[in-house]
Amino acid sequence: MRHLIDILDLTTQEIDELIETANDIIAHPADYAHKCEGKKLAALFFEPSTRTRLSFEAAMYELGGHVIGFSDAGNSSSAKGESVADTIEMIGCYADIAAMRHFKEGAPLVAAMRSDIPVINAGDGGHNHPTQTLTDLLTIKREKGHFDGLTVGFCGDLKFGRTVHSLITALSRYENIKFILISPQELKVPSYVKDLIKEKGLAYKQTTDRDSVMPELDILYMTRVQRERFFNEEEYLRLKDSYILTPEKLKTAKDTLSILHPLPRVNEIAVAVDDDPRACYFRQALNGKFIRMALILKLLEEAGK
Repeated sequence: MRHLIDILDLTTQEIDELIETANDIIAHPADYAHKCEGKKLAALFFEPSTRTRLSFEAAMYELGGHVIGFSDAGNSSSAKGESVADTIEMIGCYADIAAMRHFKEGAPLVAAMRSDIPVINAGDGGHNHPTQTLTDLLTIKREKGHFDGLTVGFCGDLKFGRTVHSLITALSRYENIKFILISPQELKVPSYVKDLIKEKGLAYKQTTDRDSVMPELDILYMTRVQRERFFNEEEYLRLKDSYILTPEKLKTAKDTLSILHPLPRVNEIAVAVDDDPRACYFRQALNGKFIRMALILKLLEEAGK
């Protein structure tokens, strides 16, 4: 059974094919309106979500399918002590495909090992978020037309940011990518991510000074400092306002810069930036629905459902 737990579960060719399908869905939505008639998606959200959950649900509905599931662990039998493995065994009786978000790293992998239906990792703790990565890749392709040769800046929480880790992993498979890693010392990217960049022979640099590197960037990927990943409230409050992006801060940026953010935004991007044509994050959120439609179709087809 084919699952998507990590972005590396997909080849670059498969990613290109998913992007091609998503672009065709955008161009010809009526052609896909009945592709999943009679099929059910189980949306298993053990952790709060707005964009990911609603985009999965919208994706399935727009393919003509149905959605079952829950939006909070407290509304599932996990509140009674049921294991992830038992939950997915049960869900397989009722659904054709499942999307799981869980606060524990590795939970979707455990589910996939016991599942008779395709499992999509919709985010597991600070680990992976492959469908957000697919969303980011579709957005970059639609905004830039290519991946090779881009200078991509990641700014904010690079330590706990699962979207950052997944996107760096995905982009590292393309040619001549340069990474600029912008964060406070306390929130630097984990060593295993830097090791991956080095293994691929790609250029990167780390800095605490976003202003000094702004003119170099083709992509600025902003992240929020995630309160839920901190055990110390004082440390969170000290770091949360480290890199607020304002129109003033963008004066030295390229006219062709694309600003991405996986959302939700707290205050790290000023609302005034929303009117800048370089702000892509709401288009990015919409792209998430289309790439998830493409992924659902692919996994159901490969499962023979």
